[in-house]
Amino acid sequence: MSTSGSANVVVIGGGHNGLVCATLLARAGRQVTLLERRGFLGGLAAGEEFHPGFRSAGVHLDTAFFRPALAAELDLEHHGLRWREREAAVYAPDLAGGDPVVLYPDDVEATAGGLQTHSDSDGSAYRSWCSDVGRLGGFLRGVLDAPPPDVDSRTLGALWELGKKGLALRRLGQRDMAELLRVGPMCVADWLNERFATDRLKVLLAVSAITSAWTGPWSAGTALPLLVAQATRSRSVQGGPAALVDALTAAARAAGVTLRTDCEVQRLLIEDGVVKGVRLQDGEELEAGHVASSCDPKQLLLDLVSPRDLPPVLVRRGLAWRNRGTTAVVHLALDGPLHFTGCEKAVPDGLVERAILGTDIDSLERAFDPVKYGELPDRPCLEVSVPSVSSQGIAPMAPKGQHVVTIQAHFVPYGLAGGWNEDRRQELRECVLKTLACYAPDAPGRVLAAQVLTPYDLEQRYRLSGGHLQHGEHTLDQFLHLRPNPECARYATPLKGLWMCGSGSHPGGGVTGMPGALGARSML
Repeated sequence: MSTSGSANVVVIGGGHNGLVCATLLARAGRQVTLLERRGFLGGLAAGEEFHPGFRSAGVHLDTAFFRPALAAELDLEHHGLRWREREAAVYAPDLAGGDPVVLYPDDVEATAGGLQTHSDSDGSAYRSWCSDVGRLGGFLRGVLDAPPPDVDSRTLGALWELGKKGLALRRLGQRDMAELLRVGPMCVADWLNERFATDRLKVLLAVSAITSAWTGPWSAGTALPLLVAQATRSRSVQGGPAALVDALTAAARAAGVTLRTDCEVQRLLIEDGVVKGVRLQDGEELEAGHVASSCDPKQLLLDLVSPRDLPPVLVRRGLAWRNRGTTAVVHLALDGPLHFTGCEKAVPDGLVERAILGTDIDSLERAFDPVKYGELPDRPCLEVSVPSVSSQGIAPMAPKGQHVVTIQAHFVPYGLAGGWNEDRRQELRECVLKTLACYAPDAPGRVLAAQVLTPYDLEQRYRLSGGHLQHGEHTLDQFLHLRPNPECARYATPLKGLWMCGSGSHPGGGVTGMPGALGARSML
């Protein structure tokens, strides 16, 4: 064992939340060392070469939830960050080859106008729905971008924070307050069915509610994740997650953060309930008065901390934390563009950047059903991204004329009956390509290489307990102010000096940066 240096703070994990947390702490004058297990930073937002000349954009592709106010606070534009001028349209191709349903995330009128060709009522219904969500979104953003209230404290400051949230809710007005309380516990299928007639529009919207979830669209509480996603979506980063990671890394270095890669933490050093530092896999020990972990809660509480150092209630909470991954990731190297049948008129150049493949709400429910029994669905819900379309001329991800396709295949079980092996991965690959071919018939013949990452593979590759991309399910009892548990909901743990700053904390997963920011602010 080697002794080592020391730091005011050690941040475990070099994903986007770890980088945000470390940078804010360093800018406040702390001496910060960030430790990343892999050989490069970025975590789930880091791209990698998976076939010679072809580079993926990572697993988390959607940067539209990273908060612009946080980017400004970190001065990321000074470090090269640029926002997209227009968001990529999202297509729902028709299985029969007809016109696609198209969702323009930053253009309500364009979306509504297109919907008129599919339903006489859905154009106006979409305008009304966006207006309703917009009013509710202001309150939700205030809740999501602030630390959870301290419900145990009786200080004037804590009571004032609780009172402000209650006043903000009351300011919604009777109608909107009642609608928020009604919609939150609903299943997303009921909410969308009562508002819209077009099946594929409902699929486009519902996917945000069931991503990485152990729920189908008919499960209670699935309307809330959709409402949160709609309320917090902003602008995407030009160049995708790789560009965001580059800017965050540059900001961390400028703030004085010591960035160490290929450093896997084996165990936290704890004495009498107080954190003293960390021990690395190679035996090196790094002293620190504070440790902030961006790992998922189960990994932190059950792997990095010895059970004898934890209060029994936290061991129970860790064991009970639900993080059953249901999303697989398939990266494809194509020798040409990906063409969806029926999209030729809507996409003049034929290059679709984002598509969601599903026929109706019940098709999503049927895809979810086999997961409960550890089985593969016949036709998974596919969320298709072609990041090489927008990277052309910026940082090419594929040789000229060729493309990278990343598919998130939803409703693929982590705990597959009989376990995962190469034969079962090949079965999943064929299942995904067969489903893709229903909408893009020439796609399978264009595949030069494929990388299949099952939920089990995601666990091994990224140290994600259960292979869950959000560090834990976004269910009513594991969301918002209850995340990850009452004892750690305000980022501090019962162990003095140990904090949480990852997606398992409020306000949850995705590329938002807020768990890292709020964790850092709580430490300060």
